[in-house]
Amino acid sequence: MECSLLESEKKSGRVKLLINGGNPNFVNAIRRAIIERVPTMAIEDVEFRKNSSILYDEIVAHRLGLLILKTDLKTYNLPQKCKCNAEGCGRCQVKLSLSAKGPCTVYAKDIESTDPKVVPVHPQTPIVKLHKGQELEFVATAVLGQGQEHAKWSPGLAWHMYDPKITVNNGSKQLENCKNLFPPQIFDKQGKIDKKLIFDLNLVDACDGICEDVVKVEYSNEDFILVVEPWGQLSAKEMVITALDHLKTQLDDFQESLKTAQ
Repeated sequence: MECSLLESEKKSGRVKLLINGGNPNFVNAIRRAIIERVPTMAIEDVEFRKNSSILYDEIVAHRLGLLILKTDLKTYNLPQKCKCNAEGCGRCQVKLSLSAKGPCTVYAKDIESTDPKVVPVHPQTPIVKLHKGQELEFVATAVLGQGQEHAKWSPGLAWHMYDPKITVNNGSKQLENCKNLFPPQIFDKQGKIDKKLIFDLNLVDACDGICEDVVKVEYSNEDFILVVEPWGQLSAKEMVITALDHLKTQLDDFQESLKTAQ
């Protein structure tokens, strides 16, 4: 089995990987491990000192819990795997605090973290608007968690598809008859169908089955495209590597269990 990079978007961090010689079960296991098993930092507990805003404590806490926080997997442990036995220490949690007085709009950038590596990814995220005389003060605790527990700990999206093999015949006599049935985006300046545009614009399904003499789409049963789109806590590379490490650990544990059972 081989893996190669097809595309990497600098702005969004999304990557497309081509996996050759795989199978649907294996690729889906990677997808699920990325979404459910890769740990990230998120606010779990909030202690309010003051809150005279228009929003209840529970609503503000919910907004804080959904903030996307930069995550340092090398420094922190999952609480259940920490030496403190999930009681809370500097190796498994980070404290974040805020003190604001209106009139103002409180943004994620206003939150102070005890660790400069664990800060909101999107600093302009609004939390609450304070009017004159209103105050908001809290101390929040962020911990590592996994997407299987709550979506706030999921690092991003991952999906896969069969690798399409596209054959384009611009010399077909049927092209003029079915030209209007194809998406207009796939035609180049000369009015010819561009195979690269079909793939880059994700219009493979829109072209499949319209007229196979013009555009024929075939799918491989062993080659897959895995798309990983991070939300900002981790890079796509960190997400994939961590997911693979988790799968390896599970397989090693299963192998040991089999040896013990024999």
